[in-house]
Amino acid sequence: MLANLLDSRPQAGKLGQDVQLKAASLYELLDFIANELPVWRDRPEREQKSGETALTSQLCGHLSSAARRSRWDFLQFRVEEPDELAGGRRIDLIAAPCDAVVWIDTRCCYDMQTLLPIECKRLPTPIDEKRDEREYVFSSKSSTGGIQRFKDGKHAAVHDIAAMIGYVQENDHTFWHTRICEWIAELHLSYSEWSVQDSLTPEFADESTGLSIYRSEHARQHGRPIQLRHLWIKMPSAAVKDTGVKQQRGTG
Repeated sequence: MLANLLDSRPQAGKLGQDVQLKAASLYELLDFIANELPVWRDRPEREQKSGETALTSQLCGHLSSAARRSRWDFLQFRVEEPDELAGGRRIDLIAAPCDAVVWIDTRCCYDMQTLLPIECKRLPTPIDEKRDEREYVFSSKSSTGGIQRFKDGKHAAVHDIAAMIGYVQENDHTFWHTRICEWIAELHLSYSEWSVQDSLTPEFADESTGLSIYRSEHARQHGRPIQLRHLWIKMPSAAVKDTGVKQQRGTG
């Protein structure tokens, strides 16, 4: 009798489809995310927020809905996901399979795994005595530096491609590109693991939408270099008035 019951149970762990992708498809996914950033920002029903956690949660919901209406309908987006190796650390936003098994070349990714890790940062970093203004790149006060986490393998150590989203709340993209490259050049003078090769290279800019894209590649002490795409979106100036400060995330 028990055997009959077991045989009749639905196969809850069975996923709906197999999706075959080439590694270059991750760049197409990044293009999809980049194109959706201005759409998300300009949605009339979006509540105006400035805090990183709130913005990323809003963006996650939008991307999941947008994916359903696109060729990326086999993906979902999730926030605050544990890193695959450094489980005590959380990644701000990830893309993962949804009711599918995704193959990228010979690598297999299930719905409980990360397909693309994304770190999100505000530009500028909120003013606080416990925070470093260079936090998009590096922090001398904690391990919250964005690029630093990827270089150190504290984020995405099993990935070759990842992304960073910059919520530009003051100044323009040219200002922040110049400033970040200056910070990296200064780090190169003080830390052997930093190089001018860590600087960001412009790829795309559209003043009408406030979207710009940069790329960078970073050597890691263990494993292959990691390639980053930096997707920056100019946010409404009114949002800066919302002074919500992101809480520190434990060991993250």
